[in-house]
Amino acid sequence: MSDRPGPAVRPPGSEPRGLGSRDPGPHDPGPPDPAVAPPLDPSFPDVAIAPPSDPALEPEGFVVLADGGVRLHFLDWGGPAAADTGAIAAAAGAADADAGAALLLPGLLQPAWIWAPVARRLASLRRTVIADLRGQGLSDAPMAGYDRDSLAADAVAVAEGSGLLDAGPLVVAGHGFGALVAAATAARLGDRCTGLVLVDGGFERVEATSGLDVDEFLRGLDEPPEVLRSMAAYLGDRRGFDPATWDADQERAARDSVVETAAGHVVRAVRPHVVEALVRTMFACDPAEVLAAVVAPVFALVALGAGDPATTELRLSELRRTALARLAAGRGSIRVAGFPNTGHNLMRYRPADVTAAILAVAAPSPSAAGSRA
Repeated sequence: MSDRPGPAVRPPGSEPRGLGSRDPGPHDPGPPDPAVAPPLDPSFPDVAIAPPSDPALEPEGFVVLADGGVRLHFLDWGGPAAADTGAIAAAAGAADADAGAALLLPGLLQPAWIWAPVARRLASLRRTVIADLRGQGLSDAPMAGYDRDSLAADAVAVAEGSGLLDAGPLVVAGHGFGALVAAATAARLGDRCTGLVLVDGGFERVEATSGLDVDEFLRGLDEPPEVLRSMAAYLGDRRGFDPATWDADQERAARDSVVETAAGHVVRAVRPHVVEALVRTMFACDPAEVLAAVVAPVFALVALGAGDPATTELRLSELRRTALARLAAGRGSIRVAGFPNTGHNLMRYRPADVTAAILAVAAPSPSAAGSRA
């Protein structure tokens, strides 16, 4: 699935069913749908435990060295002061304010700033770091190293180099393609990962749900010429996805995704060889295999409004397939929440829900935790 955000609104009455889901309205979450395959556990995030956004918070940028001297950039949003943690947690209703840190991974063609709406909430309860994937954002873009294992090793290098693991096991969360990298990272960390959150990705075989091969998918990533004619046109296009959620963070993320040329046009910031390598990795990976190796509890957030109903049913089928593989490996069920009428970029459209899911897997219910043997 492309990491280009989908439409934020679908016609009323077109919502596909099949898993615990929530209306986009802020006042009526709605009950989860019980008609779900046994390996899936409908469990909507409790937004009451998500702290409010801190608009004044600013991250610091750092670099760590991975194998081969590749420089990996990350944003450190900090964390709560030790003296304030208990009071903040009590006010938010969080179960465990000392449950480690969080490592957040952007999706395909996305910069680290895409996670800012979540980081502004999460950092008051958890040390929060967002990593630029190899070849994206401010990380180096070598000619090789874009396979799943190398990307996961990069993420572990950031977790270790940033000191995230000093506080104990951490939560890993990823968006889109970044969710697949997050799953491989969680598998690599083993017991050093206390939870995994998949934000609209990381659970499906992209070829099965998109109906495209690698080359067709790559061609589909090209932006219309009118969108790239100027920075103003590009920002206007991104704002148009959902004007109500457009703010300074969204503009920063959009600007970080492109480079403005001397002629005034904009071009994709991620280099062509990186785009092709990452997409080929995405198509080559089977999430069922990856998630079966993850010992930590898993929470999947699915944007049900990002495609037509037939595509959504294919995606839910892939989620059930992956959950069954995980169950067969002796792991726990996958907690899942769906968002009708909501586009792919859930960090933009549902930041409190994503934050709550990250907090929830840090202190999972026994049914969600499953076997960690």
